[in-house]
Amino acid sequence: MITPQDKDLLVKKGISEEQIAEQLACFEKGFPYLKLYAAASVEQGILVPDADEQKKYLDAWEAYTQTDKVVVKFVPASGAASRMFKNLFEFLSAEYDIPQTAFEKTFFEKIEKFAFYDDLNEACLKNTGKNISNLIENGDYKAVVSALLESAGLNYGALPKGLLKFHKYEEGNRTPVEEHLVEGALYAANKNGKVNIHFTVSPEHRALFEALVNEKASIYAKKYGVEYNVNFSEQKPSTDTVAADMDNKPFRDNGKLLFRPGGHGALIQNLNDLDADVIFIKNIDNVVPDKLKGETVLYKKLIAGVLVSLQQQAFAYLQLLDSGKYTHEQVVEILQFLQKRLYCKNPDVKNLEDAELVIYLKNKLNRPMRVCGMVKNVGEPGGGPFLAYNSDGTISLQILESSQIDMKDPAKKEMFEKGTHFNPVDLVCAVRDYKGHKFDLVQYVDKATGFISYKSKNGKDLKALELPGLWNGAMSDWNTVFVEVPLSTFNPVKTVNDLLREQHQ
Repeated sequence: MITPQDKDLLVKKGISEEQIAEQLACFEKGFPYLKLYAAASVEQGILVPDADEQKKYLDAWEAYTQTDKVVVKFVPASGAASRMFKNLFEFLSAEYDIPQTAFEKTFFEKIEKFAFYDDLNEACLKNTGKNISNLIENGDYKAVVSALLESAGLNYGALPKGLLKFHKYEEGNRTPVEEHLVEGALYAANKNGKVNIHFTVSPEHRALFEALVNEKASIYAKKYGVEYNVNFSEQKPSTDTVAADMDNKPFRDNGKLLFRPGGHGALIQNLNDLDADVIFIKNIDNVVPDKLKGETVLYKKLIAGVLVSLQQQAFAYLQLLDSGKYTHEQVVEILQFLQKRLYCKNPDVKNLEDAELVIYLKNKLNRPMRVCGMVKNVGEPGGGPFLAYNSDGTISLQILESSQIDMKDPAKKEMFEKGTHFNPVDLVCAVRDYKGHKFDLVQYVDKATGFISYKSKNGKDLKALELPGLWNGAMSDWNTVFVEVPLSTFNPVKTVNDLLREQHQ
């Protein structure tokens, strides 16, 4: 039952009563597993361009950046770093005071290697009158961790990853935000030297991001001979989802409907608001120091070259079909392009007349397009590349999470476990049609690919609804192509000790 107070809240958030009913229905019926055709592999669905092809694609990207097209680098950056410090929070609340676990011991043994060491040392001096070395000698390890995580010190436990110092440099240590500014200059500059970067941030941290960019952008602009145009947006309140109790009724907290953020799938709205032709997407924590950026930059340009080459061909075919002056042979050629280059297959097309086939080809070619980097599977968590069935009976490339796959089906489970590659959130997107109009990206979301998780609030169990993931179901109805990229382009920071890996030193 929706109360007058609920209605006020819905108006404030920009959520309709129909949406609430739709979301509650999802809790009732759950989400279907996706029907799989095969795991994508180098043999089927993942491109590995040879040296000649690489050169062709790199040249294509170079040529594209000399046009008037607008390129944007999109970085989801609202995630708090609290999970990065889970082990250290546990140490703070542990009954012992001296490091016991391998994680704790490594952190303190190598503490000087962290880019935030000098800042932490200052925080320790301010809080305790002693530096890190003195505190460790006296066995006061927890004072060091407190100075790192808590608000009286660096407050790293409550800040987003983007604002933490990750990498050491002679001229001053860098945060991930700064590393993304540098990356933008190296592969996403438009022809006039303008670099457009868009960060999605949480409202409470926006001022900190803006201050950091205001302080640093001019330094990197001068160093790389570019001009930065940096924007920020926040997840929209209208993308929050209502929580449900265990009986699938709206969950109430002190009588009020409880809403939760809809997960990264909500960001399809932010992406949709960008005025761009091509958009790179990459997570905030997947950055490396300058000495290792070479391969990252090379492969970003490469996948962008694949994208614009395929788009150019698709546009030419769409214009031909629009003209009405095509032969049967040309229609067959376009079908081959769709099936072999864009990996969109339809078992039923052999039964279609040319006129019906042309309508089908137009529908499938005139969609947003993305090229996703895929790295070889090394046991890191991440979405896997698959060929999956769509609701219209076609088979296309999709990035799927384990929750979308029926693990009780031995064949599907084996397919997932034997997957050779996974997606490190490394993609480049083309979001305009062949007439230059922006696609409405919200129209290409598969609503049946959401996810239900179990949480609690004030000791009461609840069900939370996550929207279709940004690079999963939210892009389900796009044309998708996978390209193998080296593992060196994937260096996420999941825990603070990951910063001790050689890729971050």
